[in-house]
Parts: sequence; C-alpha cells; structure tokens
Amino acid sequence: MLTTPTPKGIADLEPVVSDSLLALIGLIAADPRTDKIDVGVGVFRDGAGTTPIPASVKEAERRLVANQETKAYLGGWGDRGFTAALRPIVLGGHAGDARIAGVQTPGGCGALFLATRLIKLARPEARVLVGTPTWPNHPPLLKGAGLETVEYRHYDFEARRIDFEALRRAAEQANVGDVLLLHGCCHNPTGADLGEEQWREVAAIASERRLTPLIDLAYQGFGRGLDEDAYGVRVMLDACDEVLIAQSCDKNFGVYRDRVGSMWLKTGSEQATANAMAHVLQIAREAWSMPPDHGAATARIVLEDSGLRQQWLGEVAAMRDRINAVRRRIADSDPRLAYIANEFGMFSMMPLSKAQVVGLREKHGIYMADSGRFNVVGMADADIDRFCAAVVEALDG
Repeated sequence: MLTTPTPKGIADLEPVVSDSLLALIGLIAADPRTDKIDVGVGVFRDGAGTTPIPASVKEAERRLVANQETKAYLGGWGDRGFTAALRPIVLGGHAGDARIAGVQTPGGCGALFLATRLIKLARPEARVLVGTPTWPNHPPLLKGAGLETVEYRHYDFEARRIDFEALRRAAEQANVGDVLLLHGCCHNPTGADLGEEQWREVAAIASERRLTPLIDLAYQGFGRGLDEDAYGVRVMLDACDEVLIAQSCDKNFGVYRDRVGSMWLKTGSEQATANAMAHVLQIAREAWSMPPDHGAATARIVLEDSGLRQQWLGEVAAMRDRINAVRRRIADSDPRLAYIANEFGMFSMMPLSKAQVVGLREKHGIYMADSGRFNVVGMADADIDRFCAAVVEALDG
C-alpha cells in the first residue's frame, strides 16, 4: 500500500541564524549594571548619552500635525515634495538632470531592496562586487534578490586603512555589466572612506568597464559635510550612464524609527529612466505598496522652509562635530588607536580579538560587536575616559 509523504510546512522551517547585533541588544538588556556602555547599536548619541530629535524636526512635526488635513493614499512615489526637496542634497549639480529619478522608500533598506531587485530584473547574470567587511544587512539583501556576490578586501586590518589596490583589482577584473556596491561616506563598519582621487579613479574604471555603481548613502553629513560626503555619488554620475543610489534620512534627520529614505536611478536617457522607474514602482507595489508618510513629510517641511533648513544644517554640523571630537579623544588615548582620528562617521573597528571584546563585556559592561566594530558616539561624554581606559587595558593584555 502506497503512502503519501507528509508535506513539509511552516513548522519544519530551519532555525534562523540570528543577527549578531540583534543578539547583542538582548545581552545589553539582560545586564543589570547601571553603568554599562552600549557602543553596539548604530544610533547617534549626544554628550548626555541620549538620541535626541533635532529641534528643526520637532518643529516640522508640530506644523505637520497642525496643518495636515488628510491621510489619504499618496501612491507608490510617496511624497513627491520630499524627493524634490532632497534632489539638490543628494545630487548637487546633477539635480536638474532629467535622466535621474527618485522615489521615496522605507529607509535605506527599502532603497537597497528596490535597487537590488531592479538589477536582478534587468540583468539577472550581474554579479555584485562587495568590499569586506561591509554593513551586515548588505549580504542578506543581495542574497534575497538572488544576486551573485564577489567579495574583495575593503579594509587592511593590520595597516588600519582602505585596501585600495584590492578594490582596483576587483573593478578591473569585473565583467561588463557587473555592479559595484560602494559606501558613499562614513563606511560602516570601518569608518575608512575613499578619498577624492580614489573616487575619481574608481569612477574611471567603472566607466571603462561599463560597471553599474550602487552607492549606499546612509550617513550624509556625518563625515566631512553634506556636499563633501556626496562627492562619490556625483563623480559616479559624471562618469557613468547607469547609477543607483540608496539614500537614508534616518540618521541625519534623527528619525530612525520613521524609516525615511529614497532610491535614485540614472540611465542613459530620460525615456529609459521612466521605463525603469515604472518597474521600480511595480516592485514597491508588491513589497509595501506605498511608503510611510510621516517622516518624509517632516523632512520635506524642514527642507522647504528656509529657517528650518538652516537650523537643520546647523544641527547636522553639530552632530558631525561631536563625532569628530570623540574620534580625536579616543585616538589621543593611546598611540595604537591613533588611526581612529583619520576615519569618518559613527563607526570604527577596534584592534581587539573576540575574547578581548567578551572580556570588556564581562568586566566593564562595555558592549560592542564581536568583530570590534563600535559606535564612536554610542556613549556619553562622561563615559569616554572609562571606555578608553578599559580598551587600553584589554590591549595591554
């Protein structure tokens, strides 16, 4: 007698390997010590150790709540005023280029989701060149899109600098039509950014090899300045007919939980861009239908009002100044940490082993990723000296 095998179901799914940073959050929450230091989570903290909402954003929210008359659907594009106000921030002198279109997304992740799935739809055989280490969510996003990845070494851990030769070789050996995933600024997790000359060289190779740059611009304004941090984006737009940009406002507007981002696309013609964006909107329709409105509407109000815009620019500069000041303070604590002053953004890599990182947790209540990746501004000013002393103690062994 034949028996029909029982089909597998939801209950038979393999266990998920949890994200290490999410696991770290659980460890921190379970630690009862009141003086613990969390430099694992990736949010900006001020000198008091809090993650404030910028005053310009709070005022824009007040106006939004007072004046918003409806919450009817906006459609797949989201808030078109938001992307219009963002164009010069992201694109600079390319803002008037009709071959470039942008769409609102749920954060930078949403923008990467659209970009990677558009690549898979347009060029299924394309490979994505990824420098390591990279943001931990890049590999799952690329895998989820069904894209093949080719890894090269972004960071030389011994020299504590970019391995630019590895990037150059990877780009020069890439197939025509491959995708070059690059951090626009404030590299996560290393803080090691390309210099302007290096950006120009990579752009020239991308143009010659007909590669498609996919630039993750998540921390604009936190490195050198808003325009300076978009230098690589604009060099690639100069050099290449096809460019994808995944942008986030979550950090520089302090609206992390509101999920505010945008995806930008340039092709060789206005018509080709319009056709590609129709596909982008279809992908978005299948994923989230339309993006959440509140955070994007708030950012739009800030950017459209000259007074709020100037206030916001000052607040971004203040956040950047704190990041760079804390970097210098950590770098000055020990010669082995001097490289940290030459990096940009919220993240850097400590020269610590996993055992040393665990020792910092157990002995001092200092929490960072097992890799040594830490948030430079994850602590209050009052905790910096204690943090540095504990790290130096661990380095001494």
